[in-house]
Amino acid sequence: MSEASRWHRGGASKHTLHYRKEVEIRTTLQELLLYFIFLINLCILTFGMVNPHMYYLNKVMSSLFLDTSVPGEERTNFKSIRSITDFWKFMEGPFLEGLYWDSWYNNQKLYNLKNSSRIYYENILLGVPRVRQLKVRNNTCKVYSSFQSLMNECYGKYTSANEDLSDFGLKHDTEWKYSTSNTNSPWHWGFVGVYRRGGYIFTLSKSKSETKNKFIDLRLNSWITRGTRVIFIDFSLYNANVNLFCIIRLVAEFPATGGILTSWQFYSVKLLRYVSYYDYFIASCEITFCIFLFVFTTQEVKKIKEFKSAYLKSIWNWLELLLLLLCFVAVAFNTYCNIQIFLLLGQLLKSTEKYSDFYFLAYWHIYYNNIIAITIFFAWIKNMFLAIINDTYSEVKADYSIGRRPDFELGEMIKKSYTNALEKLKLKKAQTDEDNKTKRRDLAEQARREGFDENEIQRAEKMKTWKERLEKKYYSTEIQDDYQPVTQQEYGELFLYAVELEKELHYINSKLNQVMRKLSALGQ
Repeated sequence: MSEASRWHRGGASKHTLHYRKEVEIRTTLQELLLYFIFLINLCILTFGMVNPHMYYLNKVMSSLFLDTSVPGEERTNFKSIRSITDFWKFMEGPFLEGLYWDSWYNNQKLYNLKNSSRIYYENILLGVPRVRQLKVRNNTCKVYSSFQSLMNECYGKYTSANEDLSDFGLKHDTEWKYSTSNTNSPWHWGFVGVYRRGGYIFTLSKSKSETKNKFIDLRLNSWITRGTRVIFIDFSLYNANVNLFCIIRLVAEFPATGGILTSWQFYSVKLLRYVSYYDYFIASCEITFCIFLFVFTTQEVKKIKEFKSAYLKSIWNWLELLLLLLCFVAVAFNTYCNIQIFLLLGQLLKSTEKYSDFYFLAYWHIYYNNIIAITIFFAWIKNMFLAIINDTYSEVKADYSIGRRPDFELGEMIKKSYTNALEKLKLKKAQTDEDNKTKRRDLAEQARREGFDENEIQRAEKMKTWKERLEKKYYSTEIQDDYQPVTQQEYGELFLYAVELEKELHYINSKLNQVMRKLSALGQ
């Protein structure tokens, strides 16, 4: 047989290495399997960090501090605050009652409080709550000349340039003096402004009665003024039953238009991460994630070195790079969060008389969760289009679309691999030529019992042998090329095979005609 001609895609050089389709699809399946394991690992990491207790803890706390109304006034809760009067009613009523739990429902003292409140009897108040106010200076806006006789004060919107840093009111306690912040908490993005750290700050007492007197004193001495632009109420809880911290921030903004806009943040996070066996399983998944990241990064670096600038011309390569970038950002966030928790958690829990700023830790933990969510989104997008953009799959699909039997079939490969595995494990006896001959003799005997004559059986065996030989020759997975020339001898064999097929069709047709005539005779 003359040497097979070669078909080179896209004009590639003759020295380009052509892999057989079976090897290509095996490699593709291995990549798919590896990526599928990566996706499973990523899903475990994503959903392993959350649990239903987070939702329920947020729900009960938001119900307590947002929906509880002032006794006798169904309208006044934190969500419905619209004026300074409403704000002080909330602070001296629902907020105070929700914050201090020092007795059971039957008025008996709670067990071993150790100078800390137990909200809903199960949630320990960490440290003491903090209240913080930011103000703007007078004359931070300009009054039109015609109205200056009616209004000689003007307080503009909050900006860092307009912020008031001077002492006011009684001037003898921290709530009347401006204090810079010594925490790492980020600036707060509110409805009408972006508010920085610091301000006029005071912390609440462990005693409910002292805290109530503090609120009354601040109200009577006009702690909230026309220059007030925002008040933050921050505190943190810990529930040992579910090992969750709940970091709460209530925000009341005082826009330059007047009135009050309220907002809130409830973050239930798991800061003590490695406690149970399941937590250690999640830790092993994190290590596996880093291994996958190293492997994928190495693969992409090799591709960039091989294809150079051509690598950047494919949108799917950009998706690969984006996915890798998100993975690295997620690892960086996770590492940073764990380091900060290790450094700060012990310090925050030491002092029970000071405000414990867990907001910083919760903020970065939430950002880490968001990065992981975005990562898994793009990872599944890549998975959905992986088969579509793969050249090997495209070729096999094209073969089926034009009605041609492909050189390699996935089902055959899986069946063959399964059979080989059973034979190696000695769970199935390997087939030999003798077994095939025995099987053919059994089929011939069965045909004789069903009434076929010897000529029909011999013709069937001849056709089957001819068919198997041609299939082995022209559909073998060992053939590397798509097209090969046919010799004169092979053409003659194919022609004789076609003639035999035509004879068989005529013979079958005559048999069918005989059957139909007999049926017609019976019907008459």
